[in-house]
Amino acid sequence: MLNSNGRRRVVITNVSPQIEGGQYPAKAAVHETLTVSADIFSDGHDEIAASVLFKHQNDQKWQEVPMRFVINDKWEAQIKSGEVGFHQYKVQGWVDHFSTWQKGLNKKYEAGQDVSVELLIGAEMIEKALENAAEADRANLTEWASRLRNPDSIPSAVLLALSAEVSTVMKPYRDAELVTVYPQAMLFEVERKKAAYSTWYELFPRSAAAEPGKHGTFNDVKRLLPRVAKMGFDVLYFPPIHPIGEKNRKGKNNSLTPGPDDPGSPWAIGNRTGGHKAIHPELGTLADFRSLVKDAKQLGIEIAMDIAYQCAPDHPYVKEHPQWFKWRPDGSVQYAENPPKKYEDILPINFETEDWQNLWTELRSVVEYWIEQGVTVFRIDNPHTKAFAFWEWMIGEVRKSHPEIIFLAEAFTRPRLMERLAKAGFNQSYTYFTWRNSKWELEEYMRELTSTELRYSFRPNFWPNTPDILPPFLSAGGENAHILRLILAATLSSSYGIYGPVYEFCVNTPHPGKEEYTDNEKYEIKYWDWDKYTRIKEIITRVNIIRKQNPALHTTYNIQFAETSNDQIICYGKADPGSDNRLIIAVNLDPHNTQGAQVRIPLWQLGIRPGTPYTVTDLLSGARYRWQDEWNYVQLNPHEMPAHIFKIEQ
Repeated sequence: MLNSNGRRRVVITNVSPQIEGGQYPAKAAVHETLTVSADIFSDGHDEIAASVLFKHQNDQKWQEVPMRFVINDKWEAQIKSGEVGFHQYKVQGWVDHFSTWQKGLNKKYEAGQDVSVELLIGAEMIEKALENAAEADRANLTEWASRLRNPDSIPSAVLLALSAEVSTVMKPYRDAELVTVYPQAMLFEVERKKAAYSTWYELFPRSAAAEPGKHGTFNDVKRLLPRVAKMGFDVLYFPPIHPIGEKNRKGKNNSLTPGPDDPGSPWAIGNRTGGHKAIHPELGTLADFRSLVKDAKQLGIEIAMDIAYQCAPDHPYVKEHPQWFKWRPDGSVQYAENPPKKYEDILPINFETEDWQNLWTELRSVVEYWIEQGVTVFRIDNPHTKAFAFWEWMIGEVRKSHPEIIFLAEAFTRPRLMERLAKAGFNQSYTYFTWRNSKWELEEYMRELTSTELRYSFRPNFWPNTPDILPPFLSAGGENAHILRLILAATLSSSYGIYGPVYEFCVNTPHPGKEEYTDNEKYEIKYWDWDKYTRIKEIITRVNIIRKQNPALHTTYNIQFAETSNDQIICYGKADPGSDNRLIIAVNLDPHNTQGAQVRIPLWQLGIRPGTPYTVTDLLSGARYRWQDEWNYVQLNPHEMPAHIFKIEQ
């Protein structure tokens, strides 16, 4: 049987954001703007209109936002994200008969034709709208219909019919039978602001002692909290804090022959005293840990806990649940390998075990246990080596009860794997920024992250270094390289982190033939002079203050690159329309030599009228400059300061 659908003439296609055809939700943070777009068109030459309907999943009533025509049948609307949780949106379009009539009336009137009948058609359309009109509109609609049927004069009636007031009131009224609704409602998840804007500092608690030769404790870390807060970090991340395996323990620099005092790698989790829900006894008690979490929150810092789903050979799981591991034909257990590399102190979990349901439940309980202790942020170690279906289930289950929880994926792996983890629920991810050094590499990578569908699922967190990675750029470039990479990370991405204190102390001696630190802290306890002054530390503090004070740096997705005459200078603008906060960042990518360039400022995107002089203040040095037009000159000596962070002041 034919139905009313045949009267619907508008076509809607290429709706975005749409992650895997709607299988996964798009991501947004509180108060972030989500741009919804679609190709919308109809047969013929009639005017069309479109809108986006959206609501929180717990709401009954839909909110409506009109879409605007962009170009070539593409339409867009901006949704201002509201409260945390899952939201739905759907796109609808219709032939706008009233606007079509207005357009025709105007053309006929300007051509000198008789429009008396046209006015009667308009009156009928207004009277039709009266059938479903809101009480506040009824009086106006009645009057307008009467004035079109019985005009004082044709010119005055035409002027009324084409007025903005009439157009605005008539806009919502359309025949529901003629509205095309895209067949699938899409999901987007609104997360708390820290999911999109965060500043991470990593340290090993066992290296936090105030004197050499001592094992650090949670109480020692409490002493360092004011230092971390003063530097401007709001997430303090610890490597695993659990008991460390005693069997096959690694020595210094990953040696297979540990000394009697070697503490082993924290990622070799578990021994006879406990596993993933236990604390290394030399760090302190559970009460000490809870006290640390509480004190940190009072300073605006959240403790991020490392979750590494792997086990030392003497982890309790191995004895209690041998079916969760792979056993070789000779009866030995399969150790972790990445041939030719071997990790003799670690057993991978077998996610193909027939007992997978009990395994999944137990692994979820690990996260839930630490949430009970006050942890709200988790850094997940090597998530790409565990089943994607598990992450989708586990993260989804946890966030049902705790939508505030943030998961960071430590996944330096292939692009498609990283993207899949983001779609599965990870709020943030490590990235390839660590190895992107040239202007072209940085610009292309940022465009990929911000101008493709990735922006709605993959939220980057830029790290210049980690305990596992000392990039050659840092080892060769020294202090200048550390400063410029810090500024790039902190201004390109709204979330970034550093592994300290080696970063602010400019520790950069590589292990021979590897992109790793020699005398790596992963395998030994370090003593650090936490009160030592360094120039890098002061610049980190200044940059983090700038980040907090400038909303333009609270999102990754507002970047506008500037053309430069020298590829050693990268320049980009960032603007926050809500606060009129506008920045221009220029960085010398050469850590050894002074570089200068003409830079072409994207005036239009930054809200600057061409030809109008404007003042820029360098938030790093305090220097002020008067600029005009697109092209301006910058010169940066990396031995003084390798970057400008200009604030535009008109």
